[in-house]
Amino acid sequence: MELFSPAELRTLLKRPLTDDEWRLAHDLTVDAFYGEVGERLTDPPQRGVKSVAIAVAARILTNPAGVRTEQAGGMLVSYADSETGVMLSDDERKRLRRAVGMASGASSLDISPEDSAPCTTSWVVR
Repeated sequence: MELFSPAELRTLLKRPLTDDEWRLAHDLTVDAFYGEVGERLTDPPQRGVKSVAIAVAARILTNPAGVRTEQAGGMLVSYADSETGVMLSDDERKRLRRAVGMASGASSLDISPEDSAPCTTSWVVR
């Protein structure tokens, strides 16, 4: 499955891109997406997935360490998260989940098996 092409990522970054850079950024993005939405990601991807994917891939290549702030005097560096690896922002997570048809909030969580029918009772008022 290809979420975006090397040419699209090159255009967004406005710089040359090696095949290895594209492949790594693409594979890490796909892996992060599968970690978030699993097999709901289709081939070809649903509308809205590409814009999230290419933004994540660009960030992987421009800020691989996840640096949030940097200061030269005193050498202070702070990072976006204490975890390492590819992280989706809250906005990216919401947009990805919406694109694949998943609810973004826990309030609509349904843990019942797919083959179970809702239990309903009909009342007749006379």
